[in-house]
Amino acid sequence: MLENYFPVLLFIILGVVIAAVPVILGWVIAPHKPDAQKNSPYECGFEAFEDARMKFDVRYYLLAILFILFDLEVAFLLPWASILKDIAATPSLRAFGFFEMLIFLGVLIIGYVYVWRKGALDWE
Repeated sequence: MLENYFPVLLFIILGVVIAAVPVILGWVIAPHKPDAQKNSPYECGFEAFEDARMKFDVRYYLLAILFILFDLEVAFLLPWASILKDIAATPSLRAFGFFEMLIFLGVLIIGYVYVWRKGALDWE
């Protein structure tokens, strides 16, 4: 029974080796010449003037979450589009496939209009 897991163990070992070899080679081969300029903090070409742990506006996170949400919903359209010919060719699935995607797009549009009306997409 354990011999069935040998390929999994082999892939794990291979993955660890592939990840570790470049790191070890870089550590061994790379020149080690630290100086004050290399060890200084760098932020966009000038010295940092604020704390790195400053608070971001909540709207940024809201916009990022909305982007991920709508992006994933669009990703659900791809499998449907890839079998669209099969759905259209089968008479019993034709109406079901059409109304299924119509309901999905309706929910997506209602969510988009709701977010738009609430002003989550406005950036001032």
